Amino acid sequence: MPELPEVEALAQFLREHAVGAVVGRIDVAAYSAIKTFDPPVTALSGRDVTGAGRWGKFLGMECGGLWLITHLSRAGWLRWTDNPSASPPKPGRGPLALRVHFFTPEGATPAFDLTEAGTRKRLAVYIVHDPAEVPGIARLGPDALAVTEPEFAAILGAVSGRIKNVLVDQTVLAGIGNAYSDEILHTARISPFATAKTMPAAKMSALYDALRTVLTDAVARSVGQDAARLKGEKRSGMRVHGRTGMPCPVCGDTVREVAFTDRSFQYCPTCQTGGKILADRRMSRLLK
Repeated sequence: MPELPEVEALAQFLREHAVGAVVGRIDVAAYSAIKTFDPPVTALSGRDVTGAGRWGKFLGMECGGLWLITHLSRAGWLRWTDNPSASPPKPGRGPLALRVHFFTPEGATPAFDLTEAGTRKRLAVYIVHDPAEVPGIARLGPDALAVTEPEFAAILGAVSGRIKNVLVDQTVLAGIGNAYSDEILHTARISPFATAKTMPAAKMSALYDALRTVLTDAVARSVGQDAARLKGEKRSGMRVHGRTGMPCPVCGDTVREVAFTDRSFQYCPTCQTGGKILADRRMSRLLK
């Protein structure tokens, strides 16, 4: 799933490649992805692209008073092409959800595709006058890179859930998903099942420092990359996430996994749980 660093990089990519262009034809290949009807998608055509932004994991492009907002969900992506097909795509079961064509001042006619792999289609597109009109944006907590350490401590001190669940709850903190929460907890040497509300002050401070370090480093690696390379850049920076069975780069212990029905997370027992192995079931607890 694209998270804060990748979505921030995509926003910067649009600022560099789309701002100043005029929106041309818009092809809808997956009507289920369009979550708003007024204004219609066609209202974007002919408008100047004037900006791009990010709200948590939502990506937006400003078009002369209207916003095209998308949430890429777990398997969505933005793909830029300088030579798009002139023929409108046929609606179907393929990965393409939406294609936006542009006319640039230089006379070029690029486009970007919003695509989603797999059969569980959750990518969402909204056309709104104000990003706050998108329900998911209206519910967001403070941005993970904007929150101060005292604010962070106050937020976590008010919730009693497992810290892994708290970090990925977008109503608590916006922008962190499954992958970067694994990396943040590993960097801070904190168990995914630690309770947020009872975390000692020293651990809370270490967690905040890890959050800042992991996310700012990931943004620095991602911004400026071509959109097509961002996924690979994300994977290359991971120390535990997606590395089940491999050695921890810090201590050499084997990276372990807790798997659920449709997702999993990774951690290092030596670095994070005092050597204990977390039970690999939905209602997981530390094995005695």
